[in-house]
This record gives sequence, structure tokens and C-alpha cells, in this order.
Amino acid sequence: MSKILKHFNGGVAVITGAGSGIGASLARLAAENAMRVVVADIAIYRAQQVAAEIQAAGGEAIAVHTDVAVPEALDRLAAITHEQFGDVTLLVNNAGIETLGFAWEIPAELWEKTLHINIHGVIHGVRAFVPRMLAAGKPAWIANTSSIGGLGMMPVQTSYILSKHAILSFSECLRLEMQLKNASITVCTILPGPVSTRIFEDSETASSATDRHREIMRGMLAEDGISSDEAARRILPQIAEGKFRVSTHPQMTSDFAQQRAQYLSSGADPEMPAEVLAAMGLGAEG
Repeated sequence: MSKILKHFNGGVAVITGAGSGIGASLARLAAENAMRVVVADIAIYRAQQVAAEIQAAGGEAIAVHTDVAVPEALDRLAAITHEQFGDVTLLVNNAGIETLGFAWEIPAELWEKTLHINIHGVIHGVRAFVPRMLAAGKPAWIANTSSIGGLGMMPVQTSYILSKHAILSFSECLRLEMQLKNASITVCTILPGPVSTRIFEDSETASSATDRHREIMRGMLAEDGISSDEAARRILPQIAEGKFRVSTHPQMTSDFAQQRAQYLSSGADPEMPAEVLAAMGLGAEG
């Protein structure tokens, strides 16, 4: 156990979207560092498998079926957590989905699903847990999963990108609110770069025209992405250190941030370089 992760020793971790990918790896790593873990996921069989793996390794974990798109489900998750384990040390609002398609082609119900999971799931996760965390008065951490995409723009991934911008903004404001409250709760946002997960396998597309984009993105992650276990090993210590922007790829994150700052300060119009569009299998129509 690293010195910095001793902050979490004996504490309680609640992680949404913990049935696979980064969430599952964070759950296992938290358990390895002597945390009791609540594995929350809409795919309960995946959550149960992760919890069973933790238990088999000598850790303590429970799986809770949680649809983060439903505010009441997050209230239920908070109630179960406090009944089973008590005060929460680490809350990771990690659940999210990828949706692909031109903005006007995505059906209304898919737009609503994406925004409810990716944005409202984080907001209501905070709403459901923070009152008890404040009342406990103990050092605690909240990590909201955004994306390196929250610093950029990308056609066809519009719904996902805008949701990750929203989570970055929400986390910034939440951190300031904790300062106003003089709370012992540290807020951060996780900005994963290329991590090989199921996100594109589980993604939904609005039309067959975007299926190609999904396959290209999935292939890129499989070829160039780090494993979710490696991502968790990079993420958890940064959360414990109190960093606000938690990155799996620091140099890439810095480059994206600088490009974003330059784009905003210059007043430039949104535009994707032709070579980037070509690499993504996209291009001007007509």
C-alpha cells in the first residue's frame, strides 16, 4: 500500500459503473487498499462478479443494482451504503455511456438516456450522498468521471462530448462550493485518455452511418489504450493527493488543455483538421 493511499485505509468506497472497465478496476484497487467497497452498476450480474472477486481476495464488498438515470435509485444506493457500511470516504460517480450519431439523428429517447446517465447520474449521486458526508465531518473525496474529451470537440460524438464538458464544469463549481462550506470533502474530476474498456462495445448508434465510427474508435482503444487496471493505478493516488484534474495521460491532458485555451482565447471557429477527420473515417459530405 502506498503512503498516499493510506488515507483510504479502512474507509468506504462507493463506485458507480463498477461492473466493468475503469469502475471495476477502481473497485478492486480500493479493496486492495483496505476499503470496503460498494459496487454499483445497472448490470447487476457484472457488479456481483466484481464484488465476488473482491471477496475471494479477502476484501469486503457488496453489489447494488443501480440505474443512475433514476434519482431515486441513487437515494436507495446511499441508504443501503450507510446501512451496511456507514460513512462514505470515497464516492466515484463513474457510470457513463457513449452514444454516436449526428445530433439531429439521435432519437429523443436516446438523447434523454445519454444525458440522464452521463450528467444527471453524477448530479444526483452528489445530491444523494453529500448531506451525510457533510454531516459526518470526516475527510472524504468525490471523484466525477469526465473525459479528456471534456477539453475538446468531436463530431458524431456530440452527446458524449457535451456531457463530459458538463461534468468538468459541475465538478469545478462543486469544488468551490465545498470551499464555501469549509467542508473536509475534496472534489476532483477524472479525465481518462485512451483506456481500453467496453465503452464502444456497449455504445449505441443512431444510424448505420455511425457504425463505422464506432468500429474505428473501438479499434483505436484496443490498440493504443492502456488497460483499465493501469488506469486505476494512475487515478486512485491522484484522488488521494487531492488533485482536481485526475489524468491517466498527463501530457495528453496538458496538450488538450492548452489547445482548448488557445482556441477560446483566439476566438477561432470550431474546425477539425482534415487529417484528424480522415483518421476518424470522417469527412465533408457532398
